[in-house]
Amino acid sequence: MKLAIIGVGLIGGSLGLCLKDKLGDKIFITGLCRSQASMQRATKLGAVDLATSDLAQVVGDADIIFLSPPVLQIVPMVKKILPFLKSGAILTDAGSTKQFIWQELKKFLPPDIYYIAGHPMAGREKSGVEAASKDLFRGKAYVIAEGTGTPPEVREKLMNILRLTEANFLEIDIAKHDRCASIISHVPHLTAAALVTLLNDAGDDLDSCLKLVGGGFKDTTRIASSNADMWADICMTNGEAIATHLRDLQDILGGVIAAIENHDRQVVHDYFAKSKARRDKILETITFDPN
Repeated sequence: MKLAIIGVGLIGGSLGLCLKDKLGDKIFITGLCRSQASMQRATKLGAVDLATSDLAQVVGDADIIFLSPPVLQIVPMVKKILPFLKSGAILTDAGSTKQFIWQELKKFLPPDIYYIAGHPMAGREKSGVEAASKDLFRGKAYVIAEGTGTPPEVREKLMNILRLTEANFLEIDIAKHDRCASIISHVPHLTAAALVTLLNDAGDDLDSCLKLVGGGFKDTTRIASSNADMWADICMTNGEAIATHLRDLQDILGGVIAAIENHDRQVVHDYFAKSKARRDKILETITFDPN
């Protein structure tokens, strides 16, 4: 088995580490990184067997190509590597948005090159192959989006490899994936960044606020340390869902603002109580990654 990883960072690097740990010499992994230094680190850490900027070497004769650059770079990258792909090659990705990628890829992919849309929900606020872990995907949700028309036997070939990550796989419609990802991932990241911006705009109170920062603020804003390129691309490629849900959040906060200004304690109490009940129920069924 030959696997090519385009973007050997946190996600791509973690996949490489996992598969080398499970398969050893039964799989040969090539990788492409942003810089020569990153390629050297990826090889030294064991995430890939060979890292090079030569696209023909990276993807030539690859059975599976795992695409993990920022979302807006995925389609241009596929156009670059397409001349080097063998018939029957499988493209899959780790993009946080799915509709944009598929709408573009289906315009030019030949019938003997297959695309299976994927999204491992296993990120951290840290980026780069240094943050990668062979156990990153274990127990985490891993979406395989429906609707790209891939034959069952091709899908199974990919799944035989991805199951080694021990992720919890689920199939979901592409459009529904983007809407749900907006609510549970994209808007929370934007909100965390907004809270940091609120602090940063505190003016004369900033120094005093910084002295008071504790665990609550750090926990709430942890994901604001995520990669800016990645999140800018996500906003550009899932804009409709994100804008809709940000307006919904705006309406929710508007209701709380009105209740506070009107000294309506019951409404404010119910706001917190309902949120607590929902989150407590989520905690009963989901184990959160403490990292």
